[in-house]
Amino acid sequence: MTNSIRRRLVIGSAALTATALALAGCGRSEDSPESAPTATTSVGSGPATGELTVWAMGTEGENLPKLLTSFQQANPGVKVTVTPIPWDAAHNKFTTAITAQSLPDAAMVGTTWMGEFADLGALDPTPSSIDTSGFFPGALDTTKVGDVSYGVPWYVETRLVYYRKDLAAKAGITTPPTDWDGLKAMTKAMQDKAGAKYGINLQPGGQGSWQTVMPFAWSAGANLTTDDDKQFTFDTPEMQEGLKYYQSFFTEKLAGTDLPPNQTEAQFVSGQVPMFISGPWMVGSIAKLGGDKMKQNIGVFEIPKNKTSTSFVGGSNFVVFKTSKNKDSAWKLVQWLSDPKTQAEWFKQSTDLPAVQSAWQDPSIASDPLLPVFGKQLETAKAPPAIVNWEQVATAFDAEIEKLAKAGQSPADTAKATQAKAASIGTGS
Repeated sequence: MTNSIRRRLVIGSAALTATALALAGCGRSEDSPESAPTATTSVGSGPATGELTVWAMGTEGENLPKLLTSFQQANPGVKVTVTPIPWDAAHNKFTTAITAQSLPDAAMVGTTWMGEFADLGALDPTPSSIDTSGFFPGALDTTKVGDVSYGVPWYVETRLVYYRKDLAAKAGITTPPTDWDGLKAMTKAMQDKAGAKYGINLQPGGQGSWQTVMPFAWSAGANLTTDDDKQFTFDTPEMQEGLKYYQSFFTEKLAGTDLPPNQTEAQFVSGQVPMFISGPWMVGSIAKLGGDKMKQNIGVFEIPKNKTSTSFVGGSNFVVFKTSKNKDSAWKLVQWLSDPKTQAEWFKQSTDLPAVQSAWQDPSIASDPLLPVFGKQLETAKAPPAIVNWEQVATAFDAEIEKLAKAGQSPADTAKATQAKAASIGTGS
């Protein structure tokens, strides 16, 4: 996997811009029903026709035209034009286009933007005729705002625990741990018996640290909001339990707050810190740095269980916009992108992991020594709620996590402070 995947995920979780906030204050475009196009209820059985405009970010935008050659061959009456957009410019481009009603027919959209764009009335609800039962449940949830689904998951990622298999053997660990006690014991053994400076690398706050904390909190039974997504639920015993466990790695000196940032691969290859939690892109990064011998020593296992084993699910969705004048063909494109064969072919071209579970049976994925573990974790992975103000709340949460890890703020105070900040920001719905 490439570092470009990691970069786009970080950028996709950036804070809301002033433009977006202003848009939200202006009300939803759907508040003007006389000008809003009718939502699509079903997709026709005939081939796609006419012209379609598509936006996609980063390397996906660069690679997508090649994939769509097959779609256009199967639908000779359609012409698809893909516009690649840099991730760091994408959010502003979308919100500006929403205001100007100059959106494409369809687009790749970051999962954390779904609540905002739906609230602005920009997204066409997923037609009932599109079968969504084959997607990973957590990924499908990222398309839902309230009780309505918008678009479909396109590709996914989740987080696992990486470890050095050779150093684990040196530490006497022959089987990866499955629960919290086992993970703690393994990190200690990596220090005491394998010579590591720290047993595990955990992010001590800063942008995106909530994505590493929440797998422990979710596994302890915590939730971020009430079932109706109207109120936040940070200040609960379950959240505090997850925060307490996370903090214990720092207080027991099993994880460090003094590690240089953005050097996880180098620390892993050197054996200085032989464990960390991250996504599938790190396999390629480590192999590039450490070579084939190091690649053979990369091991992964699911987030250890407390009440459950629940990791974070990220990725991107594919949506159709309400302003599209060719919605039927746009949804035919989305359907085609969701086909297991298409998803498997896209993986071969891009290394983006399929959102459709049956696509993981393709030999290119099933025969890989590590990828099936990611697929297993995706069966129970979760995403944050698709609410308008999640980005602002996440930034506040990251700041409190830093106090927890670096300043010794108690789990109770961390949960209480995050709840207060989140409540003051509101869900935006």
